[in-house]
Amino acid sequence: MQLEQLQKDMIAAMKARDKVRKDAISSLISAAKKVAIDEGCRDDIKEELVNRVILKEMKTVKEQIETCPADRTDLIEEYQTRYKIFEEYAPAMMSEEEVEAFIKEKFADVVATKNKGMIMKNVMPELKGKADGKVINQVVARLCQ
Repeated sequence: MQLEQLQKDMIAAMKARDKVRKDAISSLISAAKKVAIDEGCRDDIKEELVNRVILKEMKTVKEQIETCPADRTDLIEEYQTRYKIFEEYAPAMMSEEEVEAFIKEKFADVVATKNKGMIMKNVMPELKGKADGKVINQVVARLCQ
């Protein structure tokens, strides 16, 4: 996701007077800018960085939903709405089958060792941000059997 697209969508939400959507998108933009400043690339914010921030924010909101007391339905509803908005901007993740095919194709020599740690060490940098870590772990565990 391009930062410029997020900014355009935030302006559209402001014009539509959609405060919830504006706040959610605004939090993504500020988080992306903060990470860019921390990494020293304030003027040139890459799409990969924005995608990484979106996934991190989604994970945070999901944890908030899970840890929120059941009697606080107002908060749960707010978090779920925010999560749905973040989902619209999240990069498409690879399915379990795609992950398995990718690993077998690119890392056949490493998979042959049946060493889970070695496989994960080689695979994770390639698939970071493209597939869920839990899915990758499950596929690697199945391949090591």
